[in-house]
Amino acid sequence: MNIAVMCSGGDCSGMNPAIKRFVEYSFEKNIKPFFIYDGLEGMIDGHIKEAEYTDVSGIIHRGGTIIRSSRSKRFYEKKYRKQAFENLKKKEIEAVVVLGGDGSFKACQILKEEFEINFAGIPATIDNDVYGTDYCLGTDTALNVIRHSIDNIRDTAASFSRAFVIETMGRECGYLALISALTSGAEMCLIPEASYDLNSLEKKFKKEIKKGRNYFIAIVSEALKISEDIKNWFEEKIGFESRLTILGHIQRGGSPTIFDRLMAYEFMSFALDGILNKNEDTIVVYKNRKFGYINSKEVSENRYQLDKNMILLAKNMMK
Repeated sequence: MNIAVMCSGGDCSGMNPAIKRFVEYSFEKNIKPFFIYDGLEGMIDGHIKEAEYTDVSGIIHRGGTIIRSSRSKRFYEKKYRKQAFENLKKKEIEAVVVLGGDGSFKACQILKEEFEINFAGIPATIDNDVYGTDYCLGTDTALNVIRHSIDNIRDTAASFSRAFVIETMGRECGYLALISALTSGAEMCLIPEASYDLNSLEKKFKKEIKKGRNYFIAIVSEALKISEDIKNWFEEKIGFESRLTILGHIQRGGSPTIFDRLMAYEFMSFALDGILNKNEDTIVVYKNRKFGYINSKEVSENRYQLDKNMILLAKNMMK
């Protein structure tokens, strides 16, 4: 059986360990493994090659993905999807394992419906916003990068008596901001999933200043698009010199943590086992500390929601 692997959408640490496991486990199961380079764009252009052990030697510690990734506008057009399918057909590829988010899974679902090519999805996005799974590959590494950055910023915030506004990634989801704020002892956390009250926070912060507080750490999700406004708010309303730090793409990179490496191995093992057991267009999920499968349509038709209990833990940072 010929099976290919590809990465789609934003890259994340943990993809390379998953790719390594893909090749090694494929040989264990008598599967002929193939790499699709450059994601959906590479599938369209035929950048597909048979993989060998030597391709994955020494990659487990590397962030990003050795087979690269992309976002594809061409894939929205059926003629390019047909071209992609023809390229898979030339290599006699019967199934594809895709590492990505819900947009990537929707694309593969369409390909499956039109051309009967099976696939298995592995949630791989630092936003951790795929429906049906508690965890997406790459999230732990991203959280550790953020934690390290916040710890460093706290040192200078305390030294200069400043307020630091730190913007985390999360296109539509506040997961990274919420968990980072909770685990770094931040004074403020603003995310799109919860309401906030700046008037209430102003009163609280001014009381704390009178009692001796001399710096603030505010974590803001990029999804809100208000980081600059919050920086100005600290200076104009709280009376604190303020700095804005946008962490940006450093959150996607870095050597994958032990947890992400282990999760990569298990996600990929379940993905290949699912294909061999004739599971159709399924996403591997990690729910309630167990791995399982969920149909891709269920993922695409539902929206991920943050754990309400986690939001409650952070309510004092929002109001």
